[in-house]
Amino acid sequence: MTHPAPRGRHDRSQRTADRQTGAGAPMRPRTARKRPRRKLPMRYLLPFMLLVALLALLMLRGYVHSEILADHRVRPPAPAGQVPDEVLDGGPVIDARSAEVKTLSIPDHRVVLTFDDGPDPVWTPRVLDKLKEYDAHGVFFVTGTMAARHPDLVRRMVEDGHEIGLHTFNHPDLSYQSTSRIDRELSQNQLALAGAAGVRTSLFRPPYSSLSDAMDNKSWPVTEYIGSRGYLTVVNNTDSEDWKRPGVAAIVERATPKNGKGAVVLMHDSGGDRSQTVAALDTLLPDLQEKGYTFTRLTTALDAPSAHTPVTGSALWKGKAFVSAVSVSERITSVLVVGLAAIGVLVLARFGLMLPLSFLHARKVRRKDFSWGEPFTRPVSVLVPAYNERACVGATVRSLAVSEHPIEIIVIDDGSTDGTADLVEAMRLPGVRVVRQQNAGKPAALNNGIRQARYDIVVMMDGDTVFEPATVRELVQPFGDPRVGAVAGNAKVGNRDSLIGAWQHIEYVMGFNLDRRMYDLLGCMPTIPGAVGAFRRDALERVGGMSEDTLAEDTDVTMALHRDGWRVVYAENARAWTEAPESVQQLWSQRYRWSYGTMQAIWKHRRSVIERGPSGRFGRVGLPFVSLFMVVAPLLAPLIDVFLLYGLVFGPTGKTVAAWFGVLVVQAVCAAYAFRLDKERMVHLISLPLQQILYRQLMYVVLLQSWITALTGGRLRWQKLRRTGVVEAPGGVSAQRRGTEAVPERRPVG
Repeated sequence: MTHPAPRGRHDRSQRTADRQTGAGAPMRPRTARKRPRRKLPMRYLLPFMLLVALLALLMLRGYVHSEILADHRVRPPAPAGQVPDEVLDGGPVIDARSAEVKTLSIPDHRVVLTFDDGPDPVWTPRVLDKLKEYDAHGVFFVTGTMAARHPDLVRRMVEDGHEIGLHTFNHPDLSYQSTSRIDRELSQNQLALAGAAGVRTSLFRPPYSSLSDAMDNKSWPVTEYIGSRGYLTVVNNTDSEDWKRPGVAAIVERATPKNGKGAVVLMHDSGGDRSQTVAALDTLLPDLQEKGYTFTRLTTALDAPSAHTPVTGSALWKGKAFVSAVSVSERITSVLVVGLAAIGVLVLARFGLMLPLSFLHARKVRRKDFSWGEPFTRPVSVLVPAYNERACVGATVRSLAVSEHPIEIIVIDDGSTDGTADLVEAMRLPGVRVVRQQNAGKPAALNNGIRQARYDIVVMMDGDTVFEPATVRELVQPFGDPRVGAVAGNAKVGNRDSLIGAWQHIEYVMGFNLDRRMYDLLGCMPTIPGAVGAFRRDALERVGGMSEDTLAEDTDVTMALHRDGWRVVYAENARAWTEAPESVQQLWSQRYRWSYGTMQAIWKHRRSVIERGPSGRFGRVGLPFVSLFMVVAPLLAPLIDVFLLYGLVFGPTGKTVAAWFGVLVVQAVCAAYAFRLDKERMVHLISLPLQQILYRQLMYVVLLQSWITALTGGRLRWQKLRRTGVVEAPGGVSAQRRGTEAVPERRPVG
C-alpha cells in the first residue's frame, strides 16, 4: 500500500514544477468571493423571538404550578427489613451523611415546629405573625415551586430567624424517582431558595414522610442517597394531623409533646385552608410556654451549626435569574388573561353590534319604498389602474363593456412591462381609453385617471376584478343623495374553490361586508374597497385626491372624506368579483400591506379625535372602532387559541374546550347570518373551524409584523401579487393567459 505524500511537501514540489514548466498557469488560484450574509429582518426575527419567549414562559409557569412533569403517585407501605434498627427506633433527625448512620432526638422541653408545603401567600404570613407574636421560631420545609413564586415570604422567614429546609421542587414521592430526578429536585429547590433568600440549607424532609419508624425498604434507599448528598433528613415524632382539619382542640392535643419530652411537630402552612392551624398556634404556643417549653430552630435545639449557608457569586445570580423568570411567567399569564378578557369583550361587542345593525341596514335598504333620491342615470367614468395585469385585464374590460349603466372606461397603464396597454388597445372595445404613464404607483395612476375623466362620478376598481352588468348602476344610485361622497361596493372572492380561497371568501362576506353594514348605520365606514368603489369627483378634489402618504390609499381617502363631512355608504347589490391571493406568501404580502397601511391611515388622521364638527365625530367614533376592531381585536384574537393549547396541556381541559367551542359557535352564527344576507351557499362554512385555527394565526403574525415595522421605523413598498386571470363574472368564460396559453378550467363563481 502506498501512502500519500504529506500535504505541505506535495504542494511545495508541485508549485516548483509549475513555475519551471509553465504548467498549471491557467489554474492560478483565485480569491474566493465571499457571499454577503443575509440578515434576518427584524420584522421577522422579533415575532419569532416573542413567540419563543412566550412559549418558554408558559412552560415555566406550568412547571412551577406542577401542571407539567409533576408526579402525584404515592407509594403504599412496604416491608422494612432493610432499614437499620437505629433508624426505626431512633429520633426524628436522620444523619446518613457517612457510613455510620445515626439519629438525633430533640432535648426535653424543646419543641421544633415544622411547617410543610409552603410558602403560601395567604396562610404563611399568618403563621409567621403568630410565631413572631410569641417569640417562637421553627423550620419551614418549602417546595421550590412555592418558594420561586413567593420569594418575599422566604426572605421574611430568614429575616425573622426561622430555619429553611428543602421539601423538593415539585413534591413527588422520591421512592418512585431516579437519582437524576432526585438530584434535580434538590438542586432546583436550592436554586429557588438562593434566588429568594440568598442561602442554601442542609435540612431536607421527604414528601409524604411521617415518623422514623415508618421508614421502609422503598424510602430508606432514598434517605441514604439524600445523606450522601450532604443533607440531614428530618421527619417528625409528633404529628398534629392539621391537614385533616380535625378542629383546633384536636390539633393542639396532637401537637402537644407528652411528659415534657422534646418533639419535632409536623404542621402545614400551605396546601389548603390552614385557618385551624393558625388558630391552634394561638393556643399551643402560650400553653406550652407556660409549661416551660421553648420553640426553637432545629439546629439550635441540637446545639449544632446553622443549617444556612450564604450563597454568593454566580450561584446567587442564577437563583435570582430563576426567581425573576418565574415572576415574569406569573405576570405574563395575568397579562394574557387580561388580554383574553379584552378580546372576549371585543368579540362580543363587535358581534353584538354587527348582528342587530346589519339586520337594520338590510331591512332599511330592502324596503320597497327605500330610495336614495332621484334615480341616478348620468354617465360615469370607470378607472382601471393596471400594472402588469395582462393575465386578467382583458376579463376586467370585457365585464365593463356590457355594463347596464352608461360609462367611459379609462385604463391607466402604470408603466407595465408585459404589454397590458397593448392588449387593451388590441381589443378595440368602444368607450375604452388607454392612458399610459411611467411607473409611479397606484395612487398616482388613479389621480391621473381622475384628471382624464369626463364625468363627475368616478368608479374605481382593480385590474384583477370583474363587474356584473348591473354593478355600476347599483354602485352609483346612492349619489342621488347629495350628501353622499363615496360608495363602497360588495367585493366577493371569485377563486373560492381552494381552501385558502374559501377562507378569504368567509372573511369577505362576514368580516368585510357585514362590518360595512354596521359602519354604514354608524356613519363611520372606514374603507372604500379598491376593488369596487365610487366617488364624487369634487369630493375627491376637496380632500386632495388619492394620497400617497400611506399604503392603504383607499382607507386614507375614506377617512379624509368623513372628516370633510361627506357620507360614505354601502351598496350591497354592487357586486364585484376579485381574484384573492392563492398562496400563503401572496396572502401575507397583501395583508401585511393592508394592515400596515391601515395603521398609517389611523396615525395620519389621529388629530380628528380632538377636532370639532364632522372630523371630530369621525375621530371620536370611527377611529376607535377601526382601531379596536381592525387592529387590536385581530392582534389579540390568537389568545383564544393560545389558551386552548394551554388548557389542553395544563388543564382544565373540559372548560377550555367548551369555551373555545363557545367562541366558535358565536363566529359560526354570525357567519351563517352574513352568508344568508349575501345569499351565499353555506357549504363554504365547513372550513370555518380550520380557518379560525390557522387563518387567525396568520393574520396575527401579519399584524404583529406590521406593528414592528411601524415601531422600528421601517418602510414597506408596494408589492405586486401574481395574478392568473381565472375570475370572470357569473356566466363568463375562463380568461386566457398571455398569448395562447390557456388557463386550466375552473368552476364558475357565484
